[in-house]
Amino acid sequence: MPRRHHAALLLPLVVITALSACSAGPSIRPVIAVRGDSGTPTEAAPSGQQPVPDLEDGKDSGLKWQECTDPTVVRLGPNAPRGGSFQCARLTSVLDAPSRPGRGSLSVSVLKAGTGKSPLVVVSDPDGEPGTLKAARLASSLPPEVLTRFTLIGVDRRGTGNSDGVTCVPETARLDIVEFDPAATDNADLRGAITTASQECVLDLENRLTAMDSWRAAADLEKLREALGVGKLNAIGVGDGSRVLTLYASRFPTRVGRMVFDGAPDPTLDAIGAAEAKAVAAEATFDAFAKDCAVRGCALGANAKQEFTALLDQLRGSNQRVLGIRVTPGTASQAVLLGLADRARWPQLADAIVAAKAGDATALISLVEPLVADVNENPPRLDAALVTGCNDTSTRIPPDRVTVLTTDWREKHPLFGALYAQRLLLCASFPVPSPLKVPTLNGAPPILVISTATDPVTPQQGTERAAGQLPAGVVVGWQGGGHGALGLSQCATTAAKDFLIDAKVPANGTVCPP
Repeated sequence: MPRRHHAALLLPLVVITALSACSAGPSIRPVIAVRGDSGTPTEAAPSGQQPVPDLEDGKDSGLKWQECTDPTVVRLGPNAPRGGSFQCARLTSVLDAPSRPGRGSLSVSVLKAGTGKSPLVVVSDPDGEPGTLKAARLASSLPPEVLTRFTLIGVDRRGTGNSDGVTCVPETARLDIVEFDPAATDNADLRGAITTASQECVLDLENRLTAMDSWRAAADLEKLREALGVGKLNAIGVGDGSRVLTLYASRFPTRVGRMVFDGAPDPTLDAIGAAEAKAVAAEATFDAFAKDCAVRGCALGANAKQEFTALLDQLRGSNQRVLGIRVTPGTASQAVLLGLADRARWPQLADAIVAAKAGDATALISLVEPLVADVNENPPRLDAALVTGCNDTSTRIPPDRVTVLTTDWREKHPLFGALYAQRLLLCASFPVPSPLKVPTLNGAPPILVISTATDPVTPQQGTERAAGQLPAGVVVGWQGGGHGALGLSQCATTAAKDFLIDAKVPANGTVCPP
């Protein structure tokens, strides 16, 4: 398929990580090394809240930066921010597959934006826009002071984007997964596509398959910290990127710098609970989108939900293809979920639904295209999302249980409940990873955690629970919608700026207006 220029955010797959934290008095134990399952030494640190670390100037001792502005603009697609310049480099990290601990190598792609002396790493969702591109967008939306004090360092997580991006799922299987109708009462075709995907990924990736997870992505960040020449890692985690930073803090607690989590996965729910929480959040986000649409007087009118459900019914009798993708209720639902996650593009989402109802689904399907095709020099996102998500959890839900949940959630959460229930099948055929011995995070400096009231990817309550699991998590809640608040909420963005630059820790529970 020829490459086309579209960009979209993607919803994370259901994954769970068993992280826990407690707060205690200062420890007098010496710093020791604990060896995790991957064979990488893991540090232990004093317990309790630590002070906000001082900022350091980076030394760039191990990276060879090259100009990459033009290629980055191509990768960003038609919605690329104007202005700015970028440099790119490659970091060699250890593959560290469970069957070959401490061995093998992997190339990690990084991007630099800004002129500041202190590096600020950006880590994003495995199924969303790669971290290098997220950093490039943040460079245009964060306050200028951030870019003069820091240099943003975007990271494509292992297996995503240009970091040896995995492309192991056959094209037909990708399409079958995305196109599947949430209203279907028999999920045999979906299970068949997922089985094909898992079998091909096992054969294609071999030892690399089990090395694509958040645990080892955290080790890549430690390699990056060393290459940047700083003693502590300053970072922004977007969505599931916050999981990686939490694991980093658990593994390398004495290396934690100033960190901001813009949304975070709920560490307290099992796979089923997390999936239903996302279904609830997605329904609430659509309601917020519909309200915004009515206030703006958009083309969808005052009954956005009715118009969307009418579109789904209309598509059940359609054989239309756009960009090589069948226009089905499944692809339309996936597209709307992706559009809901991108608050800045809600007006375009409304126009896309209206156009699809009129017979032109190009704008709607372009939201899904990055999931299943090579778009703007970026590999299909479904592959890395599937592999990483299934390596991050040992939970496998039996098909019969999924069938029951699908029926139940279709009634309870009529717009997206069935789709989220069906997503519980995605890991059913993948190898079950060995459990990891994640060190308890007993001590850390304050970490700023930003929640969004209607976030369909990292729901507000889950983000707040994630903050509660940290030794010193501080919550700032934006009463807006979409996935992530940085660059959208002036209040939340200012809180992050003041914390990162001046070490000003906001009051826990600070509320930012929509």
